[in-house]
Amino acid sequence: MQYLAIAAGGAIGSLLRFWSSTGMHRWLGQSFPYGTLFVNVTGSLLMGFLYVLLTSRMELGTPWRAFFLVGLLGAFTTFSTFSMDTLQLLEKGLWLRALLNVLSNVVVCIGAAWAGVLIGRIQ
Repeated sequence: MQYLAIAAGGAIGSLLRFWSSTGMHRWLGQSFPYGTLFVNVTGSLLMGFLYVLLTSRMELGTPWRAFFLVGLLGAFTTFSTFSMDTLQLLEKGLWLRALLNVLSNVVVCIGAAWAGVLIGRIQ
């Protein structure tokens, strides 16, 4: 049952990633990997929030936690895409943009995960 939950969450998460990322690129352009940054920040925020919600506040079974945390958010967040985006910026000689991309994804996503945990802990 847990494998099925992860697979179902992964299918949904990957579609959400595609729609979110392409939507951000249509809105803000492709001069910077805005789509990847958006899904990484959003995914980090949701991971922090849902982690607290699903492990501390709700009595959902393991398949539901696997669906949301491993499947849906695992497929939604895009660390491998982030890595390729950064490498492509470096290969184009856009060192400052590459550095901005790394700092934005690391610092902002960790902050978003922390914010999600804080939101999840609100009584």
